[in-house]
Amino acid sequence: MQPTILVTGGAGFIGANFVYAWLLRHNGTLVNLDKLTYAGNPANLHALQADPRHVFVRGDICDRELVGQLLARFRPRYIVNFAAESHVDRSIHSPEAFVKTNVDGVFSLLEAALHHWKQLPQPEAEGFRFLQVSTDEVYGSLSAAEPAFSETTPYRPNSPYAASKAAGDHLVRAYHRTYGLPVLTTNCSNNYGPYQHPEKLIPLMLLSALAGKALPIYGDGANIRDWLFVEDHCRAIERVLDAGTPGQTYNVGGHNEKTNLEVVRTLCAILDQERPRPGSGSYREQIRFVADRPGHDRRYAVDAGKIERELGWKPLESFESGIRKSVHWYLSQHRDWVEQVLSGEYKEWFAINYRGRTA
Repeated sequence: MQPTILVTGGAGFIGANFVYAWLLRHNGTLVNLDKLTYAGNPANLHALQADPRHVFVRGDICDRELVGQLLARFRPRYIVNFAAESHVDRSIHSPEAFVKTNVDGVFSLLEAALHHWKQLPQPEAEGFRFLQVSTDEVYGSLSAAEPAFSETTPYRPNSPYAASKAAGDHLVRAYHRTYGLPVLTTNCSNNYGPYQHPEKLIPLMLLSALAGKALPIYGDGANIRDWLFVEDHCRAIERVLDAGTPGQTYNVGGHNEKTNLEVVRTLCAILDQERPRPGSGSYREQIRFVADRPGHDRRYAVDAGKIERELGWKPLESFESGIRKSVHWYLSQHRDWVEQVLSGEYKEWFAINYRGRTA
Protein backbone atom coordinates (compact mmCIF):
# COMPACT_ATOMS: atom_id res chain seq x y z
CA MET A 1 0.00 0.00 0.00
CA GLN A 2 1.08 3.58 -0.68
CA PRO A 3 1.87 5.44 2.57
CA THR A 4 -0.43 8.03 4.09
CA ILE A 5 1.33 11.28 4.97
CA LEU A 6 0.35 14.25 7.13
CA VAL A 7 1.79 17.53 5.85
CA THR A 8 1.46 20.61 8.05
CA GLY A 9 1.70 24.02 6.41
CA GLY A 10 0.99 22.46 3.02
CA ALA A 11 -0.72 25.57 1.63
CA GLY A 12 2.43 27.66 2.00
CA PHE A 13 5.25 28.11 -0.49
CA ILE A 14 7.50 25.11 0.16
CA GLY A 15 4.67 23.01 1.57
CA ALA A 16 2.49 23.39 -1.53
CA ASN A 17 5.40 22.53 -3.81
CA PHE A 18 6.04 19.42 -1.72
CA VAL A 19 2.37 18.41 -1.85
CA TYR A 20 2.40 18.56 -5.66
CA ALA A 21 5.72 16.71 -5.88
CA TRP A 22 4.57 13.97 -3.48
CA LEU A 23 1.25 13.37 -5.23
CA LEU A 24 3.03 13.20 -8.56
CA ARG A 25 4.92 10.12 -7.33
CA HIS A 26 2.57 8.57 -4.73
CA ASN A 27 -1.02 7.36 -4.77
CA GLY A 28 -1.66 7.26 -1.03
CA THR A 29 -3.66 9.81 0.94
CA LEU A 30 -2.04 13.14 1.76
CA VAL A 31 -3.65 15.02 4.66
CA ASN A 32 -2.82 18.71 4.45
CA LEU A 33 -3.25 20.71 7.69
CA ASP A 34 -2.87 24.47 7.32
CA LYS A 35 -4.12 27.42 9.37
CA LEU A 36 -4.29 29.62 6.24
CA THR A 37 -2.55 32.65 7.64
CA TYR A 38 -1.21 35.27 5.19
CA ALA A 39 1.34 32.82 3.74
CA GLY A 40 -1.00 29.83 3.59
CA ASN A 41 -2.88 30.42 0.37
CA PRO A 42 -5.64 28.02 -0.77
CA ALA A 43 -5.01 29.23 -4.33
CA ASN A 44 -1.67 27.40 -4.11
CA LEU A 45 -3.65 24.13 -4.07
CA HIS A 46 -6.23 24.99 -6.73
CA ALA A 47 -5.13 22.22 -9.09
CA LEU A 48 -5.86 19.59 -6.42
CA GLN A 49 -9.51 20.45 -5.81
CA ALA A 50 -10.76 17.32 -7.57
CA ASP A 51 -7.98 14.99 -6.40
CA PRO A 52 -9.41 12.49 -3.87
CA ARG A 53 -5.94 11.72 -2.54
CA HIS A 54 -5.61 15.28 -1.17
CA VAL A 55 -7.51 15.87 2.08
CA PHE A 56 -7.33 19.50 3.16
CA VAL A 57 -8.02 20.44 6.78
CA ARG A 58 -8.00 24.03 7.97
CA GLY A 59 -6.52 24.07 11.45
CA ASP A 60 -3.66 25.05 13.74
CA ILE A 61 -0.75 22.79 14.67
CA CYS A 62 -1.15 24.15 18.21
CA ASP A 63 -4.56 22.44 18.36
CA ARG A 64 -3.36 19.15 19.84
CA GLU A 65 -6.85 17.66 19.95
CA LEU A 66 -7.37 18.24 16.22
CA VAL A 67 -3.94 16.85 15.34
CA GLY A 68 -4.62 13.81 17.52
CA GLN A 69 -7.93 13.21 15.77
CA LEU A 70 -6.25 13.37 12.35
CA LEU A 71 -3.54 10.95 13.43
CA ALA A 72 -6.08 8.49 14.85
CA ARG A 73 -8.28 8.66 11.76
CA PHE A 74 -5.66 8.54 8.99
CA ARG A 75 -2.77 6.71 10.73
CA PRO A 76 -0.04 8.37 8.65
CA ARG A 77 3.35 6.78 8.24
CA TYR A 78 4.97 10.20 7.93
CA ILE A 79 4.47 13.65 9.44
CA VAL A 80 6.28 16.48 7.65
CA ASN A 81 6.17 19.84 9.42
CA PHE A 82 6.38 22.85 7.12
CA ALA A 83 4.09 24.97 9.31
CA ALA A 84 6.08 28.02 10.40
CA GLU A 85 6.24 31.75 10.55
CA SER A 86 9.21 32.26 8.27
CA HIS A 87 10.01 35.87 7.41
CA VAL A 88 12.81 37.59 9.33
CA ASP A 89 11.41 41.10 8.88
CA ARG A 90 8.04 40.05 10.26
CA SER A 91 9.77 38.42 13.24
CA ILE A 92 11.45 41.73 14.06
CA HIS A 93 8.11 43.55 14.07
CA SER A 94 5.97 40.78 15.64
CA PRO A 95 8.08 38.09 17.36
CA GLU A 96 5.28 36.63 19.47
CA ALA A 97 3.62 34.90 16.50
CA PHE A 98 6.92 33.19 15.71
CA VAL A 99 7.25 31.75 19.21
CA LYS A 100 3.64 30.58 19.09
CA THR A 101 3.95 28.65 15.83
CA ASN A 102 7.62 27.70 15.66
CA VAL A 103 8.02 26.67 19.30
CA ASP A 104 4.61 25.99 20.84
CA GLY A 105 3.34 24.51 17.58
CA VAL A 106 6.27 22.12 17.25
CA PHE A 107 5.82 21.05 20.87
CA SER A 108 2.13 20.31 20.27
CA LEU A 109 2.91 18.31 17.14
CA LEU A 110 5.58 16.31 18.92
CA GLU A 111 3.25 15.49 21.80
CA ALA A 112 0.54 14.31 19.41
CA ALA A 113 3.06 12.38 17.31
CA LEU A 114 4.56 10.67 20.35
CA HIS A 115 1.15 9.54 21.59
CA HIS A 116 0.26 8.28 18.09
CA TRP A 117 3.57 6.45 17.64
CA LYS A 118 3.26 4.66 20.98
CA GLN A 119 -0.12 3.24 19.93
CA LEU A 120 1.13 1.81 16.63
CA PRO A 121 1.77 -1.93 16.23
CA GLN A 122 5.44 -2.79 15.88
CA PRO A 123 5.75 -2.88 12.05
CA GLU A 124 4.01 0.49 11.70
CA ALA A 125 5.99 2.02 14.56
CA GLU A 126 9.28 1.00 12.93
CA GLY A 127 8.35 2.75 9.69
CA PHE A 128 6.97 5.94 11.26
CA ARG A 129 8.89 9.21 10.78
CA PHE A 130 8.47 12.80 11.99
CA LEU A 131 10.38 15.26 9.80
CA GLN A 132 11.04 18.83 10.93
CA VAL A 133 11.71 21.23 8.04
CA SER A 134 14.11 23.86 9.35
CA THR A 135 16.48 26.53 8.07
CA ASP A 136 20.17 27.35 7.81
CA GLU A 137 19.48 30.58 9.71
CA VAL A 138 19.65 28.68 13.02
CA TYR A 139 23.43 28.52 12.55
CA GLY A 140 23.88 32.30 12.59
CA SER A 141 26.16 34.26 10.30
CA LEU A 142 29.43 33.47 8.53
CA SER A 143 32.35 35.66 7.53
CA ALA A 144 33.65 35.46 3.97
CA ALA A 145 36.48 33.12 4.98
CA GLU A 146 34.57 30.69 7.21
CA PRO A 147 33.58 27.22 5.98
CA ALA A 148 29.96 26.48 5.12
CA PHE A 149 27.50 25.33 7.78
CA SER A 150 27.64 21.60 8.47
CA GLU A 151 25.33 19.50 10.60
CA THR A 152 27.75 19.91 13.52
CA THR A 153 27.89 23.72 13.35
CA PRO A 154 26.69 25.14 16.70
CA TYR A 155 23.34 26.93 16.68
CA ARG A 156 23.77 30.73 16.99
CA PRO A 157 20.50 32.30 15.82
CA ASN A 158 20.48 36.08 15.41
CA SER A 159 16.82 36.94 14.72
CA PRO A 160 13.58 36.09 16.52
CA TYR A 161 12.68 33.93 13.52
CA ALA A 162 15.93 31.97 13.64
CA ALA A 163 15.76 31.63 17.43
CA SER A 164 12.23 30.24 17.27
CA LYS A 165 13.21 27.71 14.60
CA ALA A 166 16.25 26.70 16.66
CA ALA A 167 14.04 26.12 19.70
CA GLY A 168 11.74 23.89 17.63
CA ASP A 169 14.71 21.93 16.32
CA HIS A 170 15.99 21.37 19.86
CA LEU A 171 12.61 20.02 20.92
CA VAL A 172 12.63 17.60 17.98
CA ARG A 173 16.08 16.35 18.95
CA ALA A 174 15.03 16.02 22.59
CA TYR A 175 11.98 13.92 21.74
CA HIS A 176 14.23 11.48 19.91
CA ARG A 177 16.86 11.28 22.64
CA THR A 178 14.39 11.17 25.53
CA TYR A 179 11.47 9.18 24.14
CA GLY A 180 12.89 7.43 21.09
CA LEU A 181 10.51 9.16 18.65
CA PRO A 182 11.91 8.52 15.13
CA VAL A 183 12.55 12.08 13.99
CA LEU A 184 14.48 13.65 11.14
CA THR A 185 15.50 17.29 10.66
CA THR A 186 16.43 19.10 7.46
CA ASN A 187 18.08 22.53 7.47
CA CYS A 188 17.72 24.17 4.09
CA SER A 189 19.19 27.26 2.47
CA ASN A 190 17.17 30.06 0.81
CA ASN A 191 14.39 28.57 -1.31
CA TYR A 192 12.90 30.18 -4.40
CA GLY A 193 10.44 29.12 -7.10
CA PRO A 194 6.69 28.89 -7.83
CA TYR A 195 4.11 30.01 -5.24
CA GLN A 196 6.58 32.07 -3.20
CA HIS A 197 4.94 34.93 -1.30
CA PRO A 198 6.00 38.34 -2.68
CA GLU A 199 7.47 39.47 0.63
CA LYS A 200 10.50 37.32 -0.27
CA LEU A 201 13.40 38.76 -2.28
CA ILE A 202 12.98 37.24 -5.75
CA PRO A 203 9.22 37.65 -6.25
CA LEU A 204 9.31 41.02 -4.47
CA MET A 205 11.93 42.33 -6.90
CA LEU A 206 10.30 40.74 -9.94
CA LEU A 207 6.85 42.16 -9.28
CA SER A 208 8.17 45.55 -8.19
CA ALA A 209 10.26 45.80 -11.36
CA LEU A 210 7.29 45.06 -13.60
CA ALA A 211 5.21 47.64 -11.73
CA GLY A 212 7.85 50.31 -12.30
CA LYS A 213 8.59 50.57 -8.59
CA ALA A 214 11.90 50.90 -6.77
CA LEU A 215 13.82 47.67 -6.08
CA PRO A 216 14.83 48.10 -2.41
CA ILE A 217 18.02 46.30 -1.37
CA TYR A 218 19.16 46.31 2.24
CA GLY A 219 22.49 47.90 3.09
CA ASP A 220 25.18 47.51 0.45
CA GLY A 221 23.58 44.44 -1.14
CA ALA A 222 26.59 42.27 -0.29
CA ASN A 223 24.80 39.89 2.08
CA ILE A 224 25.32 36.36 0.76
CA ARG A 225 22.81 33.50 0.67
CA ASP A 226 22.93 30.00 -0.76
CA TRP A 227 19.99 29.63 -3.17
CA LEU A 228 18.03 26.37 -3.51
CA PHE A 229 15.31 25.78 -6.10
CA VAL A 230 12.22 24.62 -4.24
CA GLU A 231 11.70 21.49 -6.36
CA ASP A 232 15.22 20.32 -5.46
CA HIS A 233 14.37 20.87 -1.80
CA CYS A 234 11.21 18.78 -2.13
CA ARG A 235 13.19 15.90 -3.65
CA ALA A 236 15.62 16.12 -0.74
CA ILE A 237 12.84 15.87 1.86
CA GLU A 238 11.36 12.86 0.11
CA ARG A 239 14.78 11.20 0.02
CA VAL A 240 15.35 11.85 3.73
CA LEU A 241 11.95 10.35 4.56
CA ASP A 242 12.78 7.29 2.50
CA ALA A 243 16.34 6.63 3.62
CA GLY A 244 17.38 9.02 6.40
CA THR A 245 18.54 7.68 9.75
CA PRO A 246 16.21 8.56 12.66
CA GLY A 247 17.69 11.18 14.93
CA GLN A 248 19.88 12.63 12.20
CA THR A 249 20.00 16.11 10.67
CA TYR A 250 20.61 16.71 6.96
CA ASN A 251 21.62 20.07 5.51
CA VAL A 252 20.10 20.83 2.10
CA GLY A 253 21.79 23.47 -0.06
CA GLY A 254 21.92 24.50 -3.68
CA HIS A 255 25.68 25.21 -4.06
CA ASN A 256 24.69 28.70 -5.23
CA GLU A 257 26.17 31.42 -3.04
CA LYS A 258 25.08 34.81 -4.35
CA THR A 259 24.98 38.32 -2.94
CA ASN A 260 21.57 39.94 -2.81
CA LEU A 261 22.77 42.47 -5.37
CA GLU A 262 23.86 39.66 -7.73
CA VAL A 263 20.44 38.04 -7.41
CA VAL A 264 18.60 41.25 -8.23
CA ARG A 265 20.89 42.09 -11.15
CA THR A 266 20.43 38.58 -12.56
CA LEU A 267 16.68 38.97 -12.26
CA CYS A 268 16.81 42.36 -13.99
CA ALA A 269 18.85 40.89 -16.86
CA ILE A 270 16.27 38.13 -17.40
CA LEU A 271 13.43 40.63 -17.34
CA ASP A 272 15.29 42.83 -19.81
CA GLN A 273 15.18 39.87 -22.20
CA GLU A 274 11.76 38.43 -21.42
CA ARG A 275 9.71 41.58 -20.71
CA PRO A 276 11.65 44.67 -21.89
CA ARG A 277 11.10 47.81 -19.88
CA PRO A 278 8.72 50.33 -21.45
CA GLY A 279 10.70 52.99 -23.24
CA SER A 280 14.39 52.19 -22.82
CA GLY A 281 16.96 51.20 -20.26
CA SER A 282 17.37 48.29 -17.90
CA TYR A 283 15.35 47.34 -14.84
CA ARG A 284 18.64 47.77 -12.97
CA GLU A 285 17.96 51.50 -13.01
CA GLN A 286 15.17 50.88 -10.48
CA ILE A 287 17.56 49.46 -7.84
CA ARG A 288 17.67 51.50 -4.64
CA PHE A 289 19.73 50.81 -1.52
CA VAL A 290 17.84 51.21 1.77
CA ALA A 291 18.89 51.24 5.41
CA ASP A 292 19.85 47.77 6.61
CA ARG A 293 17.53 45.77 8.87
CA PRO A 294 18.54 45.07 12.49
CA GLY A 295 20.78 42.04 13.02
CA HIS A 296 21.12 41.29 9.30
CA ASP A 297 23.30 38.17 8.94
CA ARG A 298 26.13 38.73 6.49
CA ARG A 299 26.53 35.29 4.91
CA TYR A 300 24.93 31.86 4.89
CA ALA A 301 26.53 28.92 3.15
CA VAL A 302 25.42 25.29 3.39
CA ASP A 303 27.59 22.18 3.18
CA ALA A 304 25.24 19.56 1.73
CA GLY A 305 27.92 16.88 1.59
CA LYS A 306 26.24 14.57 4.12
CA ILE A 307 22.97 14.17 2.23
CA GLU A 308 24.90 13.77 -1.01
CA ARG A 309 27.23 11.09 0.37
CA GLU A 310 24.77 9.14 2.49
CA LEU A 311 21.51 9.47 0.57
CA GLY A 312 22.62 10.22 -2.99
CA TRP A 313 20.75 13.52 -3.32
CA LYS A 314 22.07 16.44 -5.37
CA PRO A 315 20.35 19.58 -6.66
CA LEU A 316 19.36 19.35 -10.31
CA GLU A 317 18.98 23.09 -10.93
CA SER A 318 21.71 25.69 -11.13
CA PHE A 319 20.77 29.16 -9.96
CA GLU A 320 20.62 30.34 -13.54
CA SER A 321 18.24 27.60 -14.67
CA GLY A 322 16.11 27.79 -11.52
CA ILE A 323 15.62 31.54 -11.57
CA ARG A 324 14.59 31.42 -15.23
CA LYS A 325 11.97 28.79 -14.40
CA SER A 326 10.76 30.99 -11.57
CA VAL A 327 10.48 34.08 -13.75
CA HIS A 328 8.58 32.16 -16.43
CA TRP A 329 6.16 30.84 -13.82
CA TYR A 330 5.33 34.33 -12.56
CA LEU A 331 5.23 35.96 -16.01
CA SER A 332 3.33 33.52 -18.16
CA GLN A 333 1.46 30.99 -16.08
CA HIS A 334 0.01 32.48 -12.93
CA ARG A 335 -0.91 36.15 -13.26
CA ASP A 336 -4.25 35.54 -11.50
CA TRP A 337 -2.40 34.04 -8.55
CA VAL A 338 -0.06 37.03 -8.40
CA GLU A 339 -2.92 39.55 -8.44
CA GLN A 340 -4.72 37.70 -5.67
CA VAL A 341 -1.64 37.62 -3.45
CA LEU A 342 -0.79 41.26 -4.07
CA SER A 343 -4.13 42.45 -2.72
CA GLY A 344 -4.72 43.39 0.89
CA GLU A 345 -2.34 42.53 3.67
CA TYR A 346 0.82 42.22 1.58
CA LYS A 347 0.60 45.87 0.50
CA GLU A 348 0.16 46.92 4.12
CA TRP A 349 3.20 44.85 5.14
CA PHE A 350 5.35 46.43 2.41
CA ALA A 351 4.38 49.94 3.44
CA ILE A 352 5.20 49.28 7.11
CA ASN A 353 8.44 47.38 6.54
CA TYR A 354 10.13 49.78 4.11
CA ARG A 355 8.73 53.06 5.48
CA GLY A 356 11.56 55.43 6.23
CA ARG A 357 14.31 53.07 5.05
CA THR A 358 15.49 54.90 1.93
CA ALA A 359 19.23 55.42 2.25
